[in-house]
Amino acid sequence: MSHGIPESDWKVFRELRVVALERLCERILDEAAAVISNSSRTHHERFGELFGLIRDRNHDIARGFDGAKRSAMLAQLSVIHGLGLLEPNEMARFSAETRETVESLASLR
Repeated sequence: MSHGIPESDWKVFRELRVVALERLCERILDEAAAVISNSSRTHHERFGELFGLIRDRNHDIARGFDGAKRSAMLAQLSVIHGLGLLEPNEMARFSAETRETVESLASLR
């Protein structure tokens, strides 16, 4: 599958995955801060919610970012796109074929 990915798309992916990971981590930290600061819940309830949040978001990070290989690019890009981590102008940097494939994969999730 990776042999059909244009080199230009691979270069864009390697650049934008760093941006997307930063955005996801910022989002996760904001969510964690909201959980932690919710004084209407007990410390134990907040801890449990925080634990679940970290577990779930760690799964998102693994699906979208672990093992950046060219052969996994389309699957990872569809996860990144599905999480809303790239702006439309950033997605537009990929070839039309890659964008169409990513949209199709994201719609299956």
